[in-house]
Amino acid sequence: MSKQKPDAPGAVVDLGAYEAWLFDMDGVLTKTAAVHAAAWKQAFDEFLQKEAKRTDTPFVPFDVESDYEKYVDGEPREDGVRNFLASRGITLPEGNDSDSGDTRSVKGLGNRKNGLVLEVMKHDGVALFAGAKTLVQELRRRGVKVAVISASENTKSALEAAGILTLFDAIVDGNVVKERHLAGKPAPDSFLEGARVLGAPARRSVVLEDALAGVAAGRAGNFALVIGLDHHDASGAHEYADELRTHGADVVVTSLEALGAKA
Repeated sequence: MSKQKPDAPGAVVDLGAYEAWLFDMDGVLTKTAAVHAAAWKQAFDEFLQKEAKRTDTPFVPFDVESDYEKYVDGEPREDGVRNFLASRGITLPEGNDSDSGDTRSVKGLGNRKNGLVLEVMKHDGVALFAGAKTLVQELRRRGVKVAVISASENTKSALEAAGILTLFDAIVDGNVVKERHLAGKPAPDSFLEGARVLGAPARRSVVLEDALAGVAAGRAGNFALVIGLDHHDASGAHEYADELRTHGADVVVTSLEALGAKA
C-alpha cells in the first residue's frame, strides 16, 4: 500500500459549494472516540475474561487499535458487539434493552459499555476538537445546513455537554436509527436520512467522517464529497489516510482547523 499524505484542505474544499454538511460526532466534532474505545475495551475484556474461564480457553484481550477500527468504530452499539464477537467466533442471545451490564447478551454487553461512557462524560465533560465550532459556525453564516449523524445514542447529551447542541439543524443519532429502522454504517441510510431531513440532495451534500465505516457509508450514498479525518497522522504514518481513501474518502485532512481557516 502506498503511503500518501493527507490532502491540503484549503486547495480542494470550498465551504460554500454545497447545500449541506453532515458531520459524524465522535472523533470529528468531539473528543469522545478515545472514551468510547476505552469503554469498549473494558467491557469486552471483562466479558472475554469470563468467557475464557467458562470455556477453559486463553484470554485474548480487545485491541484498541485494530479491533476498535475494524469492528466497532462508527457502528450502532449492538452491531459493534455482534461484529467484534463474531470475529472471535462468539454468538450471544440478543437479550433485552433492560439487561444489566453483567448479562450475557448483546444488549447486556452494550449496556455495560454505555454505562462506562456515561460515567466518563458525567465526571470529565466533553471536549471539542480544535476548529470544530468555528467550522460549523462559518457554514451556518454562509447559509449552509448542518447536521450530526452519529451511531451514538448519547449524541444530544454529548453535544450539549460540549456546548454546541443548538448549532445544528438536525440530528440523526442511534435512537433515530432504531426508531426508523435504519441500517447502520457502512450502509448509507443514516446519512441519507440526515440529508432528507435537511431537504438537501446527497449530490449537493458533504459527509465528514473519521471512521472507515463512515466514509464507506458516504461513498455508498453517492454524496458529492466525502471528507475523511485522520487523527493518526501526528505519528508520521499515513496508512490510515490510505485506508480512508480506499473506503471512500475523496479528501483526507488531519484537523478541522484548516477547513475553518479556509472560511
